[in-house]
Amino acid sequence: MKSCVKGCLSRTAFRQSCGGPHRLVARYIYGFIFLLTNVSAWVIRDYSHNALDQFHYLKGCEGGQDCLGSEGVLRLSMGCFIFFFVMFLTTVGTERISDPRDSWHSGWWPVKTLLWIVIMVTPFFVPPTVIHFYGEAARFGAGIFLLIQLLSVINFMYWWNEDWLSEKKARRCRIPMVITTAGSFAAAFGGIVLMYMWFAPKITCSLNIVFITATLIMIQLMTSISLHSKVNAGLMTSGLMAIYLVFLCWSAIMSEPLSMTCNTRPRQTGKGDWMTIASFAIAVLAIVVATMTTGTDSECFSFQSKEKTKTDEDVPYGYGFFHLVFAMGAMYFAMLFVGWNLHQTMHKWSVDVGWASVWVKIANEWIAAVVYIWTMVGPFILRNRDFS
Repeated sequence: MKSCVKGCLSRTAFRQSCGGPHRLVARYIYGFIFLLTNVSAWVIRDYSHNALDQFHYLKGCEGGQDCLGSEGVLRLSMGCFIFFFVMFLTTVGTERISDPRDSWHSGWWPVKTLLWIVIMVTPFFVPPTVIHFYGEAARFGAGIFLLIQLLSVINFMYWWNEDWLSEKKARRCRIPMVITTAGSFAAAFGGIVLMYMWFAPKITCSLNIVFITATLIMIQLMTSISLHSKVNAGLMTSGLMAIYLVFLCWSAIMSEPLSMTCNTRPRQTGKGDWMTIASFAIAVLAIVVATMTTGTDSECFSFQSKEKTKTDEDVPYGYGFFHLVFAMGAMYFAMLFVGWNLHQTMHKWSVDVGWASVWVKIANEWIAAVVYIWTMVGPFILRNRDFS
């Protein structure tokens, strides 16, 4: 089983070892920049009102109010988006480490640090109308980020399944695959039971009952299709996908406003208790980790032949795609900090709370189920298309 786990991590390990130390470090530096922007957005949203008088001299801040709270989050998000989009434009198409753009991606940190500071400050001189337009565009960009993340997750599930079913590992990975599959379904159905107990304790909790029941139906449908003789997709990917759907449903219900009495679990109250602070810190770190891992999965969205083998001269991952994902991630974290509602006032220490957040996550869950089912039935509906 140990060898099977090592096999699942081999793709990431190859990228890290073959990428060279400075290229590996570059990924984490960009991740730190992204994390620093997230923390700055939180500070300016929750604690900047005491500094109202300090913003009056900025051209884009009418009386300082337009640079605080949700407005301040959008301005920082805009700066972060512009920085990573500039990096995307200057690194897209880089394939060889001999390309000068490789050193631009992995080095030149004094120049890029100065560039980042200038770009992050610039949005505070922009009129509020431009920021509002960016906020509307950020909803679309955040949706693209969620879609990219979804495809990356599904691609990883299939890769894991195919890796364990390969000729070299099929025999020794048989038992780990059974354990993983059984554990996945046990965790998924256990999560369903707990959600009924915690989030639908009364018959009047009709909306939560609909969310949970729909999740259960989708899991059963996915499993039935994967077991069909013509599909024969295997149960492990369906089990992993079941956990993912349960997580999205749970996350959506936990994003419901505090006024919803059906949720019996502790939630973000904005009072600064340890549970709220821990939940907030985990949520912010999850944003950064999800952005970094998705950004390095450029092979999932590559149209090049999969038979092409990497050489020492190839870059370890797609730099352009990496920065594009971070640019979309900048829009995504803005939506989380404002609850997908540009005019909503969020509680302190809260992330992704409100009815808009609930429906975004539920829509993401349903789309995830549809996309996964399509990956199974698509090859039989469109026989002339190559789904490999």
